[in-house]
Amino acid sequence: MQNLEERIAELEMKITFQDNLLEELNHALVQQQFVIDRMQVQLRHVATKLKDMQPSNIASQAEETPPPHY
Repeated sequence: MQNLEERIAELEMKITFQDNLLEELNHALVQQQFVIDRMQVQLRHVATKLKDMQPSNIASQAEETPPPHY
């Protein structure tokens, strides 16, 4: 009978440990999601800024006329 009580106590401890671990993992997952959400907002902001940038006044290599010695 004592062996059964010990096994039950051990199982209860394991369940408690697993519950705590699940809570910690859930908390970490929530924190990571907040970080991901913030990064997505920042990325959209950067993408918008890049789209709104004025093109450079310097012509690309393809648009440049070759020097006179060619």
